[in-house]
Amino acid sequence: MCHVVKRLLLGLGVGPTVYELDQLGRGGREIQAVLSHLLSAAAVPAVFVGGQLLGGVEKVMSCHINGSLVPLLKQAGALWL
Repeated sequence: MCHVVKRLLLGLGVGPTVYELDQLGRGGREIQAVLSHLLSAAAVPAVFVGGQLLGGVEKVMSCHINGSLVPLLKQAGALWL
């Protein structure tokens, strides 16, 4: 699912900062544990827009489908279209 979110954001023209938790060793596991408390579903991907937690893949896809993702990205300065 992380790949799906990355491809979506790249396809929209966003250059996301990506942290691959599985490549961070123990620190990645600790971050994933914190994210699992913040999200009710799977801890990754956890998408932050403008420093605020948007949610996981379901929330990102929901925002994309209902048309609210692009305005949110524009407001955060992540997209200049």
